[in-house]
Amino acid sequence: MSKDELVYRVAREIRLLQQSFDAFDEAAAGRLGINRTDLRALDVVLGHGPVTAGELTAALRLSPAATTTVIDRLERVGLVARTRDAANRRRVLVEATEAARAAERRIYRPVGEAGLRALTRYDHGQLETIVDFLTTARAVQQEHAERMATEPAG
Repeated sequence: MSKDELVYRVAREIRLLQQSFDAFDEAAAGRLGINRTDLRALDVVLGHGPVTAGELTAALRLSPAATTTVIDRLERVGLVARTRDAANRRRVLVEATEAARAAERRIYRPVGEAGLRALTRYDHGQLETIVDFLTTARAVQQEHAERMATEPAG
């Protein structure tokens, strides 16, 4: 297979991987009874610990009003709770509940463990190449997400 053919195959596999991530996220959101935006918000809260609504707004790139609606929905289904910051009682934090942590273990742990097992087949040098590729791919995606957010529609 030529280098050009291999590059095309990698690009195709990335597209299929993204589709598989989307399908998994859709299934996870359905299992939790929430929508995909709510799932993204829950992922931020689970991944970063307690966050302010402003931090969540920035991470999700939503308006403050939309973020409040997301938090309200997640709170209603018992996946997040609003708490007061012990250091600053005026500051409200959004944190994952034990129900959210249990759902994370039930839904994401099996796929994480399977992924870790799959990675054991690669040697040290291959893993370094994979990390480099993933870092580069994420930077490309972020750059173009920012481009799409700032360039005029049309």
